[in-house]
Parts: sequence; C-alpha cells; structure tokens
Amino acid sequence: MATVKDKAPAAKSNGKATPTKTQHPKERYMYWYESMQLQRKFEEKAGQLYGQQKIKGFCHLYIGQEACSSGSYSALTPDDKWITAYRDHGIPLALGSDPKAVMAELYAKQTGSSKGKGGSMHIFDKSVNFVGGHGIVGAQIPMGAGIAFSEKYNKTGNLCICFFGDGAVRQGALHEAFNMAMLWKLPVIFVVENNGYAMGTSVARTSNVTELYTIGEAYDMPAEPVDAMEVEAVHEAVSRAAERARAGEGPTFLEFRTYRYRGHSMSDPQKYRSKDEVEQYKQRDPIENVRQHILSNGLATEDDLAAIDQKIKATVDESVKFAEESPYPPAEEAFKDVYVQKDYPFLME
Repeated sequence: MATVKDKAPAAKSNGKATPTKTQHPKERYMYWYESMQLQRKFEEKAGQLYGQQKIKGFCHLYIGQEACSSGSYSALTPDDKWITAYRDHGIPLALGSDPKAVMAELYAKQTGSSKGKGGSMHIFDKSVNFVGGHGIVGAQIPMGAGIAFSEKYNKTGNLCICFFGDGAVRQGALHEAFNMAMLWKLPVIFVVENNGYAMGTSVARTSNVTELYTIGEAYDMPAEPVDAMEVEAVHEAVSRAAERARAGEGPTFLEFRTYRYRGHSMSDPQKYRSKDEVEQYKQRDPIENVRQHILSNGLATEDDLAAIDQKIKATVDESVKFAEESPYPPAEEAFKDVYVQKDYPFLME
C-alpha cells in the first residue's frame, strides 16, 4: 500500500475512471446483508425502546454506518481484537455476539454482556474478542495500540483494529499512539469513522485538516480514505491493512467516510444539518447497495432476502423479550469485577 504521499484524496477527481468493483463470493455478500440488516433492525428497535423509556441513559445509534463493521469483519480473522468508542452496539453484533446479551445490557440487566453495569456505551464480549466500547473520547486509541503490542509480544500473528470518531482525532493521545505504533511497527489498524460531525460540530469547523487520513503522513504511516458507504471498499481496504500488519510492517490509518442517519445520541435534535443532507446519504445506503447487488447478480431472490429479514425480526424481538424478563443486578454486584484480585481490600470500614 502506498503512503499518504502517494494517495489522492477520495473527494477530489484525478481524472481517472472509477475502478470496477472487485467481485466477492456469494457467501460474503449474504453475510454482509444479514449482518448489516441485523445491526439496522436492532438499532431501530433500540431507538424505539429508548423513546418508551425502557432504555435509559446515553444511547448512540450506528444506523447508516453498518458497512464499517461488517466490511471490516469479513476481512479479518476471529482471533483479531476489536476496540471502539461509545457508538458500540453494531460492532459486537457483526462479530457474532448474542443480540440478547447486547439488548439486556442496554436495559442494564444482569444478563447483559457487561452484567448490566456498562450500559449502552460499554458493551464488552471476550468470546468474540471485542475489547469494548469506551466512553472517554479517544481513550481507546492508545489502548488499541497496547492490545496490538501484546499480540506482537506474544507472537500470535493477530492484530487489533481500533475504531474512533472524527472528534477523537483532536486528542493528543492519538498522536502519541501513532508515534509509538509506527516506531514499534505494531499490528494495529487505526480507523476513524468520519461521519462528518463530532457531536454537532462539523469537521470543517474544528480542523484545518479536513482530509483526515493525511494526518498519518506526519508519522510515515500508510493511510487512505475509504468510501464506507460501500461495504466492498471497506473489506478491501481492511484486507490490505491486515496484510501489512501480519507481515510485520506496522499500522495503517484508514479514514472511513460514512454517515449516521440519526443524531449523535438519542437526545440530539440535529439542528446542525439539513434534512436534504441526510436524504442524500440515504440514497447511498450500504444495505440497499448490497441488496441490489445480490438481486441483480442472481445471488439470491426477493423471497430469500425476505426470509432473512423475518429471521432478523424474530431475533430482535427475542432479544427484547429476554431483556425485559431478565433481572436487574443485585446491589452487591457493584462491588464485583472491580479488581482482579478477589480479596483486594478496596473497601474501608
């Protein structure tokens, strides 16, 4: 892969024809459709439940960004590690986490993936190597580098993919992590999910550098922009980055140019953008793109996709029923999982 010095920004024309899409196997397209549709329907239901006050606290939906998670997963192995920010429901679903455990966590129930103590912003699932969603902006970036350091130290051959939002690019921790990751050639893929807004503030209002991937240039880190409304583009970019990481060539910085259809969080009135802007991006919906490819290439029929949709609806409904019927954690649970050492004397009489 070329460094950023050799790459032209995706938003600017270089006069060359757009390359033909790489063909992918039927099984991959079917995974992409089912995975992204599960995330979409799960998040739509979560938004509805939040409006009914069954889910409380913070809630950041992933609607519109599903190609980022599903396209990355298909390019990696089940042994690779994942870490992200607080918009964290979609990734574990793409990895194969039980939707019941994710929904129960949103309900703050004991059967949730974090035993009801993490809520929407802190989903974790060790069984699928998801090292969690993190609420402190940019905190997961040095943590992602640290996870990659562990994988390299232990010679596992695995990598860590670390997601963060465009607002986290302003954090000093990013630059410290980038420097050390390149110095030590850590097997990490840094991904900024650039949905255009840090909460309600556009990238153009917060940075002189709006082509975010070029930030990697300061560290000689290979980097590129990715049209993350196209799941194929995500898969191919992550595949290239993973190949470099496993070859011992170090990190890559990918700018996933994506878009969230809902506000920053459920309490966001979205007054900073127009309805026309949102509708324009919906015309490029990643799920619809995959759906049309499947149908136009005869990979499946309308009935086949309808059957998948029905299965997903049943899965989401089942997750809601499970969450509502699950108990809240008892009071003493607050003192558990605080320290690894079971008898650590952290309570003072």
